[in-house]
Amino acid sequence: MLTGLAIRDVVLIEALDLEFGGGLSVLTGETGAGKSILLDALGLALGARGDSALVRAGAAQAVVTASFSPPPAGGPLAALLADNALEADAGEPLLVRRLVKADGGSRAWLNDQPVSVALLRELAPHLVEIHGQQDDRGLLSPAGHRALLDAFGRLDGAAVAEAHRGWRQAQAALDAARQQADAAARDQDWLAHAVAELAALAPEPGEEALLAERRATMQRGAKVAGDLQAAADLLDGSDGALAKLRQAARVLVRVTDAHPALAEALAGLDRAIGEGALAQEQIDRAADALAFDPARLDADETRLFELRAVARKHRVQPDDLAALAGELSARLAVIEGGEEELARLERAVAEAAERYRAAAEALSAARRAAADRLDAAVARELAPLKLDAARFRTMIAPLAEQGWSAAGVDRVEFEIATNPGAPFGPLARIASGGELSRFILALKVSLAAEGGAAAMIFDEIDRGVGGAVASAIGERLARLAEHTQLLVVTHSPQVAARGDAHFFIAKSNDGRVTRTGVRALDAAERREEIARMLSGAEITDEARAQAARLLAAA
Repeated sequence: MLTGLAIRDVVLIEALDLEFGGGLSVLTGETGAGKSILLDALGLALGARGDSALVRAGAAQAVVTASFSPPPAGGPLAALLADNALEADAGEPLLVRRLVKADGGSRAWLNDQPVSVALLRELAPHLVEIHGQQDDRGLLSPAGHRALLDAFGRLDGAAVAEAHRGWRQAQAALDAARQQADAAARDQDWLAHAVAELAALAPEPGEEALLAERRATMQRGAKVAGDLQAAADLLDGSDGALAKLRQAARVLVRVTDAHPALAEALAGLDRAIGEGALAQEQIDRAADALAFDPARLDADETRLFELRAVARKHRVQPDDLAALAGELSARLAVIEGGEEELARLERAVAEAAERYRAAAEALSAARRAAADRLDAAVARELAPLKLDAARFRTMIAPLAEQGWSAAGVDRVEFEIATNPGAPFGPLARIASGGELSRFILALKVSLAAEGGAAAMIFDEIDRGVGGAVASAIGERLARLAEHTQLLVVTHSPQVAARGDAHFFIAKSNDGRVTRTGVRALDAAERREEIARMLSGAEITDEARAQAARLLAAA
């Protein structure tokens, strides 16, 4: 809801602060008083073109601030703010401010955060609907007619949206499988050869490291085998060092009593014999560890070189060959068993498409029924609005398959025929300015309970009509104001009398500067203004009495 409008230096308005409540607010004043300036100022705040001509003569800049009630949590407006990383504190009003400089520069803020004018234009439909003689937005845009019809009919499109999502997911899975199968089929011969080669090689993780270590060990053994054997021969055998040490020990055993030093010499020989025997054992142990079979070495080297060659061929590490073998086998299996999988996915797509069609057809039938009810509701509103000869219809046509969406398979557009026998056509092309405004009012009254923007403005919707038609317009505006905030610029006393609040727009001149001002009227002032609207320049007692009757009847 629009709660306030602050205007500074816009055309003839020097400074103006207005507060608005709910229900129906009417704005009246003499022709040329500047009612359009208010709408221009509000339009500026909502993203209209920032023309420097709007800046009051002599001022450096024009500023308009519009305040709105807090956006409902979880609603489309709150979602749009969140998508643009704009803070909207719960329970706090939404402040939109626009500045236009005399030199043509323009800036915009939302809750004191700088925003683009394009974003203001995107926000505007959620905040205010403006309907006037030349209106080309809101109900005139066929893009929103389907959603309006669904809201009017209380139609739940969740089943269609879910079916559409399932269909698209099934189609995406089929497309991916086809692409994979096509890519694999192009490499089928290569895959078959690679899989056979890897199967014959049968690589195992860690095998390369094991073979490399074993090969290195055997190569070291080949280099030292002769030296180990020479060392073993010098220590062992009948002529080896250990044999000679043992012989010397046996000789000393016989003569140790001859001198004490001989016992020590024998002990030294015993130690030498023990260390020599230990050295012999270690040499034998090393010889066993480094022992190699030339045939085994050759086999290990051949296997190692094959693993490394195949790994280089496939540009992977040798330890990854086993995993590669599984991957290539799976790709080959896609080709060999792909037809069956593709057939299964194609069946899934067909089933999902059929579910979508069934849900969409059910929604289409419900839309046609809702369209009949909407057409009847609008028809009931036309005659009182002096549109007796006009006809309204909700046109529902099937979309081409490429146009099917989560919202269904229908194109919906509101159409009218203004004269008997005339063909139906779009609202904006068929109706004249006055007829168009009244058609919009009839539609809005019929759709009143289905929501819309937070505020709605009708600019001179009653132009060119009077009497009973003006009364009918006033009655319908009052009805519409029960569901949404309504601001109406009017020249009709019958409409003005229906207002919950009345603002008077007047132009003044102090001999130097012309200014436009707006003030809220109290009950007495309101009766006087409606009397002026009834009688013209000279307000008569009869006009005042008639104004009182209109106010009493409202």
